[in-house]
Amino acid sequence: MSRFHPETHRNERIGWLRAAVLGANDGIVSVAGVVVGVASAGASAPVVLLTGIAATVAGAMSMAAGEYVSVQSQADTEHADLAIERRELHEDPQSELDELAAIYRQRGLDPALARKVAEQLTAHDALGAHARDELGIIETQRARPVQAALASASAFCAGATLPILAALVAPAGRQAWVTGAATLAGLTLTGVLAARAGGASGARGALRVVFWGAAAMLATGLAGRLFGVNI
Repeated sequence: MSRFHPETHRNERIGWLRAAVLGANDGIVSVAGVVVGVASAGASAPVVLLTGIAATVAGAMSMAAGEYVSVQSQADTEHADLAIERRELHEDPQSELDELAAIYRQRGLDPALARKVAEQLTAHDALGAHARDELGIIETQRARPVQAALASASAFCAGATLPILAALVAPAGRQAWVTGAATLAGLTLTGVLAARAGGASGARGALRVVFWGAAAMLATGLAGRLFGVNI
């Protein structure tokens, strides 16, 4: 005799996980890039530290604003689509029932069963059935702008802490090298954790973020040496 058991699926965390991973990696890479670039230009330790803090504040606000606007746009679209469905269910419920039954037939149910399923789901929650099966709007994946903005900004600040601390404890004249090494180590860790949380290969996840992080720091380091002067 089988028993019901609760299951946890990774797609339930996709909203906040995407924002958190993006925020943490961006915090590490962008702030490390700024620190490495300024340090490579010959700036003093206080200037490097102040620049890193300023980049953290600006970056966190930018990430929060960007995530909020982006996800709010998705939420607006979902609300508009649901409003259309709500109106159609009120004005022409029979056509909506036929539409739902047709969806289930296309998914493999025989006509009689498809009709019965459509009728029962409509009686239980007509709007929910159309949102899920016609529009593809699933409750666990609904757009949550505030959650995404807070997760992204918080993760950015957490990620930015690594290069700032590395620059703070690095010996004079070695901020760029120490920050670069600490950043690559941090990116390796976040890449593995993010990939495993999403069910992907940890090594592949680490490789892709380390590659882009190294490229960013190399570019800013070269720019600092090329255009920088002692500050």
